[in-house]
Amino acid sequence: MREEMGAFCGVSLRDMRDRVSDRCFRFFPCLSDPARRSALCLKVALVTLHFVYVGIIFIFDKDLIEKTKKEPWYTSIYLLLFFSTLIQYFLTSNSSPGYVLDAMRVVNENDALLRRTSVSSKQPASSKNGSVVITVDRNQIEKNLRGNDTSSWTKLVMDMYPPGSSPRNWTCSYCNVLQPPRTKHCHDCDKCVLQFDHHCVWIGTCVGQGNHCRFWWYICEETALSLWTGILYITYLKYNIKESWWVDIIMILLLATLSISIIFLLLLLLFHSYLIMTNQTTYELVRRRRIPYLRGIPERVYPFSKGVCRNLYDFCCARGGLYKMERLPTALELEEKSRPYSCCDVLSCRCC
Repeated sequence: MREEMGAFCGVSLRDMRDRVSDRCFRFFPCLSDPARRSALCLKVALVTLHFVYVGIIFIFDKDLIEKTKKEPWYTSIYLLLFFSTLIQYFLTSNSSPGYVLDAMRVVNENDALLRRTSVSSKQPASSKNGSVVITVDRNQIEKNLRGNDTSSWTKLVMDMYPPGSSPRNWTCSYCNVLQPPRTKHCHDCDKCVLQFDHHCVWIGTCVGQGNHCRFWWYICEETALSLWTGILYITYLKYNIKESWWVDIIMILLLATLSISIIFLLLLLLFHSYLIMTNQTTYELVRRRRIPYLRGIPERVYPFSKGVCRNLYDFCCARGGLYKMERLPTALELEEKSRPYSCCDVLSCRCC
């Protein structure tokens, strides 16, 4: 009897759990996907850590409260940086890194629009003896345009590779689309990304052409916020180290973990700043010997660099929603970039 009651209770609890999970999945579809669910948990954990670090310093540091009353601008700027960092984080995580399928769709739509415009601009022919009306089947035109969509994308992409290249060598085996240079298929997103840098688990998406600038600004704001928070923790421990031992232990542990985060963020910020100034990506730097079009290029030569100033301008001032695809440099351009700098090159700002 007890075994039957136990089995009945187990089945009822299981059914109740399944009903609750089904309702959660119905209201929050992202929870049904394990990958999106883990990314959501990481986002919640990251935001919670932000509020914990900032909340504890305001709870325990009475001197900071008094300073806020006397100089409210100090705390206002700090809180403004705090919330702007969180806003930048969510903007980066919800932005598109620039998928090849989206770029291909835009190219095909523009090409089809141009051809529709050219067809509609043709006026019916007429003569004095009578009018001759040329009727065009719109369904047949749209069918032809759809059939030629792939060829327009193929021609555009193959012009970026050296003459004689085969489309098979640059076709993704997963997406079955022709990849422009500097593109890689992300197995986490299951899409090809333009100027693929890396897949960041903390923001839950790839870092690529579309959101690399936002990612850099997020790292910059996160680094500034962490440094300021670390200064507040050090100031508290400097003047209140002997007041309460358990509070001191909490503050020291939080400061230790925060110091590790600051070192990591500073290194990450410097690393991505170097990538931006040389027009590289993390994938190109780490996997340089495995990428076919970068194998024979010396490590000190940056094939896609246009100079520091131009690289910074293209990175910071690029218009949103515009897909940029760079062709592979020719042998003459690579030879020019591999040439060592001279005094005349420095005076003429060749590096810029």
